Amino acid sequence: MTKVLVVDDEPNILLSLEFLMEQAGFEVFTAGDGETALEVIEEKRPDLVLLDISLPGISGFDVLEKIRSSDELKKLQVIMLTAHGREVEREKGLALGADDYITKPFSTQALVNKVRNLINESG
Repeated sequence: MTKVLVVDDEPNILLSLEFLMEQAGFEVFTAGDGETALEVIEEKRPDLVLLDISLPGISGFDVLEKIRSSDELKKLQVIMLTAHGREVEREKGLALGADDYITKPFSTQALVNKVRNLINESG
């Protein structure tokens, strides 16, 4: 079963994304901050990470940089989540190696499709 890690500091978004990914047939892990996300990535080895940029402690960008600088993790698929319309964040995320990008609020079906497409491309 494909494993997805959802990282967001807003509990309602975390819960809705967890539910959405479970309904789509994925095994789901969650983290409310960057430090926890890195621990979960190390322990559970997800296939894909939905990563919010704005996190307490280390940012989503920092988490992405750590993933991309690790030989073991650099192939991990990462979709960045951000508030609507921050083009500079989108460019930074893609420059750091994000596989895709989604702005909040987002279409749940579009998100599921992006996740499936990325996993299918890598698998």
